[in-house]
Amino acid sequence: MTPIRTLVDRDQDKLRPGLPPRLRDLYDGDLHFQTAPAERPFVFANFVSTLDGVVSYAVKGQASGSAISGSDPADRFIMGLLRASADAIIVGARTVHDTGPQSLWTAESIYPDAKHLYAEYRVNVLDNPERPLLVVVSGSGKLELGRAIFRTPEARTVVMTTPMGRDALTTAGAAKLPSVQMHALDSSSGAIDPLAMLRLLHAQYGIRSLLHEGGPSLFGEFMAAQAVDELFLTLSPQIAGRMSDAMRPALVQGTAFMPESAPWFQLLSVKQSADHLYLRYQRPGSQSNPVAAG
Repeated sequence: MTPIRTLVDRDQDKLRPGLPPRLRDLYDGDLHFQTAPAERPFVFANFVSTLDGVVSYAVKGQASGSAISGSDPADRFIMGLLRASADAIIVGARTVHDTGPQSLWTAESIYPDAKHLYAEYRVNVLDNPERPLLVVVSGSGKLELGRAIFRTPEARTVVMTTPMGRDALTTAGAAKLPSVQMHALDSSSGAIDPLAMLRLLHAQYGIRSLLHEGGPSLFGEFMAAQAVDELFLTLSPQIAGRMSDAMRPALVQGTAFMPESAPWFQLLSVKQSADHLYLRYQRPGSQSNPVAAG
């Protein structure tokens, strides 16, 4: 991995270490998050985008973020660090579909070279279970239950769905999978309410920090609900382009804001490795009571 350099750092809690020394050296700085808002987890998102704002090529076999980042090692290291920091990770059904069937959404699976560093940080510093809880959102319940996230005993997976989706999953045998739990939430508005999901995760699973890994439609719903506290965005030095008859999704898809209601974020840090930039933003109003990650 080409070393990461910090170009801008506005961390307000520089006096108290959050990361172990070796991770702090690799990240070229420390990492702190804020305390969770009342009755819901603190939500931080992680995406990679081209210079022209594309987050997925939407091409079979090349729809994941690695096609955008070029499998950049520093991007993968930071993704692993964020996974190690979170109590839980949330993804939409499309993101699951676009990822390899053996993926477990763990820190070490995305950047194996730091496996032991992530484990030390997660277990010994944050006092968290070895693996984060994985939350999969699927309104329809159309999920490939043969995937590793549903079949690995030590991989705890929660499926957030609708009553219709629960029935479909039950018919497919999801209720018989010992490491999978389903929750059917109201969807009368046409989508599952992000705040309802967050309150459930906080109340029933004790989740304090949640990493959002997409996709763009689910992220848009969280943005509309004002339920995203921070955004980590890797800027990849390539141009993807778009044709008028083929959708290549941007960071937010399916949600549109007007100028007077569009969310604004504050820049927290800028890091660089080779030609990639790693940006961190914070939603205004989320800056009080800093705590170590997790």
